[in-house]
Amino acid sequence: MNKRDTKGVIISVVMLVCIGILMVYSSTVLMSMRKYGNSFHYLLNHVFTVFVGIIAMIVLSRLDYQGLRRPLFHIAKFRVSSVHVLMAIALISLFLVFVPGVGVSANGARRWLRLWPTTFQPSEFVKLVMVIFLADYMDKNLHRMKDVRYGILIPVGVMLSFQGVIIFQPDFGAVMSLGILTIGLMILGGVRLRYIGCMLLLAVPVAYKLAASASYRVKRITCFTDPWKEPLGCGFQLVQSFIAFGNGGISGLGLGGSKQKLYFLPEVHTDFIFSLIGEELGLIGAAAVLVLFLYFFIKGVKIANKTKDSFGYFLTLGLTLMIGVQVLINFAVTTGLMPTKGLPLPFISYGGSSLLINLAAVGILISISRKNESRTESQTPADGFSLHEHYMFNRPQRARR
Repeated sequence: MNKRDTKGVIISVVMLVCIGILMVYSSTVLMSMRKYGNSFHYLLNHVFTVFVGIIAMIVLSRLDYQGLRRPLFHIAKFRVSSVHVLMAIALISLFLVFVPGVGVSANGARRWLRLWPTTFQPSEFVKLVMVIFLADYMDKNLHRMKDVRYGILIPVGVMLSFQGVIIFQPDFGAVMSLGILTIGLMILGGVRLRYIGCMLLLAVPVAYKLAASASYRVKRITCFTDPWKEPLGCGFQLVQSFIAFGNGGISGLGLGGSKQKLYFLPEVHTDFIFSLIGEELGLIGAAAVLVLFLYFFIKGVKIANKTKDSFGYFLTLGLTLMIGVQVLINFAVTTGLMPTKGLPLPFISYGGSSLLINLAAVGILISISRKNESRTESQTPADGFSLHEHYMFNRPQRARR
């Protein structure tokens, strides 16, 4: 049974990566020829990232995921583990983007590190590290997650330490996705919903202040409500995305037949590659991509419910949620359900950092699934740590009279 889950994850990811290779080539062939005189420039870079990502996925799939939190050494009475080292590396990498010669600036933002032969975006790594930290933290404090200190203050404090640096890059999309990911895992960890609600109410004025502090963010929100009001201004990208989906119809214009990629739709190879899929492969192709992501998500949840330890359980849910949040935001942006924000589509969009981190996350997911397979048949289902049992365990108990 578990082997079907592992195969399901691998098959869905491989199919999405293959679709990504085709769509990246289709979206960049003209741009690559114009800039570099070589129609394969972007494709070769993308395939190189896929190659490195698959190697990372294979290596991590064959390692014990428990090693992600292995104790390393002690400082006084504090035990330093792999989790703490990963968090330190993630935080340092966020600061390094501000160092001249190390950080790379583009369009007024400093979000990348210069790593030969490409660049790397640390905020993508932070998402993975946050999932590992929360899985380890909730495993150790499962009985105390309903307490304000352990359930709210500590996890939110760690999240804010990362967000506080990311906002100065600036990368509002990464701040938003990291917040959604953290809150989602906190809810799954058993934090009281009224605490979550109060925290969200406190976050509203902060989010409003951040959005209002930059004119381009305000423009994005106002144009989101009516992009056709300024079809050649701030609503241009969204309007062109709508046109792409409309051109595609049911069956699409065929691979390579897109008209919007001819410098009409900006960022067609990254943030808006789903619009290109809708234009060239039509509703059928877009629906197929959606089904593959849904299949991956279902398999991730199944693996979590078959995991026998709470660390692996939360880690699986966190990795699945990390990828799922990015997919939902990308779909929502390209279809006009939320304001435009740059966020690549996992496994498909051109962009080394996101692709590499997501493939690494899949490797960890496969490692957990294989650990489930290796358990003896003598273990009964009651030995597991199911989603239902978790919520029954964390359900508030009424005082007896």
